[in-house]
Amino acid sequence: MVIVMKPQATRADIESIERLLKGLNLGVHISTGSERTIIGIIGDKRVLADTPLELMPGVDRLVPIVEPFKLAGRTFKPENTVVRIRDHEIGGRQLTIIAGPCAVESRSQILDTARFLKSKGIHFLRGGAYKPRTSPYSFQGLEEDGLKLLAEAREETGMLVVSEIVSARSIELAERYVDVIQIGARNMQNFQLLQEVGRTRLPVILKRGLSATIEEWLNAAEYIMNEGNYNIILCERGIRTFETYTRNTLDLSSIPAIKELSHLPIIADPSHGTGKWRLVTPMSRAAIAAGADGLIIEIHPDPKKALSDGPQSLNFDTFDSLLQEIRRMADLLGREI
Repeated sequence: MVIVMKPQATRADIESIERLLKGLNLGVHISTGSERTIIGIIGDKRVLADTPLELMPGVDRLVPIVEPFKLAGRTFKPENTVVRIRDHEIGGRQLTIIAGPCAVESRSQILDTARFLKSKGIHFLRGGAYKPRTSPYSFQGLEEDGLKLLAEAREETGMLVVSEIVSARSIELAERYVDVIQIGARNMQNFQLLQEVGRTRLPVILKRGLSATIEEWLNAAEYIMNEGNYNIILCERGIRTFETYTRNTLDLSSIPAIKELSHLPIIADPSHGTGKWRLVTPMSRAAIAAGADGLIIEIHPDPKKALSDGPQSLNFDTFDSLLQEIRRMADLLGREI
């Protein structure tokens, strides 16, 4: 349930309701918009049976939330969430480009990539230090050594670092080295991990699961938000279908659907969504046209030698071409990079 306050409601009116709800051991989330304030109620609403909230000063109306996701839904917070990371925003007018190799492989590889991206005006460097792979015999990542190399790249270039975590232990390490943590597709419904991430205050990129519905995806975000971390960026990375030509099927319809259902920003991952580097640029254009707030792109100095996901990685030249194209797209849509 949410309480919609009148436009002229005072701070004293809002604080009075907040005290009442907390006194009943209910969770309270206050969303202040440009015109009015909405108070979200979290918990067992039966304790409100004898409390005439609609008669309290400043209250306009009560609105039930029918969706299973509360905190992530637009009923709870009608205005778009903008996630702020240092001097950068995700979910505003500016399109965010996050780029880097699938896996951190060596010092020269990650530093060369970071220097190139910095020269192109990219502010976010991604690189996998933990790699949950389908086969136990595939390269699993450099773990803490990989995180240290990412931190070194940040120190040299000033870029913000994004990296995936796979366990509670890796959360503790990530908090030392990275600016944004990523929950990969295989862990989207690892609910214990989501709760642990929710207790941090690091921004989170939450990728859609391999076969997850949009509702399941938003409920995964709800697990994180329910622990107090609202700094979530959703990432459409393709879902598993009967099609075998591409690695996954990039569900572009999820982007406007999320915009309708949720206030959270959403980015797209055309690298995992297609698995083919030649398809990354056209699907990047399509994702931006569909309303994505940014892209996460895999790039490698020499994709043929990559230890992970070489076939879907751009080299420096093809990334430069992609950047030129999406800048033109951004101009057409009234956005910027």
